[in-house]
Amino acid sequence: MLKIGITGGIGSGKSVVCRLFQVLGAPVYDSDARAKWVMAHHPQLREELTAAFGSETFDTQGQLNRTYLARVAFPDPTQLARLNALVHPHVGRDFEAWATAQQAAGYPYLLKEAALLYESGAYQQLDRIITVFAPLEIRQARVLHRDPHRTPDDILTIIGKQLSEEEKIRRANYVIHNDDHHLLIPQVLQLDKEFRQY
Repeated sequence: MLKIGITGGIGSGKSVVCRLFQVLGAPVYDSDARAKWVMAHHPQLREELTAAFGSETFDTQGQLNRTYLARVAFPDPTQLARLNALVHPHVGRDFEAWATAQQAAGYPYLLKEAALLYESGAYQQLDRIITVFAPLEIRQARVLHRDPHRTPDDILTIIGKQLSEEEKIRRANYVIHNDDHHLLIPQVLQLDKEFRQY
């Protein structure tokens, strides 16, 4: 079974492309959503996070305190690397277990959606990579519309922590253009057809 990674910068439209693949019957692993779930529910990771970042990492009800963790880890590259080093291996194992279940169910291919596919090392678990590309000004406009709490500077900060679009395109096996000039559906249909023939 083919394991396909799908990545792209913030606002590129990864999630929209993944929904199109899901409509065609492909299972999609949402790395961000699963990372949040694993952080909240995996006992060993909960202990590791508390040891690394303190008792405030989880609130009095035992829920992950994402606001606190973001405030502590995101501005500090050392702390962010520490957080990623704890979380990414657990998410990698969670993905492998999920992928095994999808293979057993007979799917011809699956997708793993991840903004930090290369940065986390997750690309090493995959057979092919799709990069969803959109120009910076379109991405910024989309994110400002979607996330009114963000400023243009916030978006540039996030972009600055991600691999450049040029490098993502260079490393990709396929590029889907989501730039308001190319139709998305025909691009996805063509890839779906190719993956099913593999």
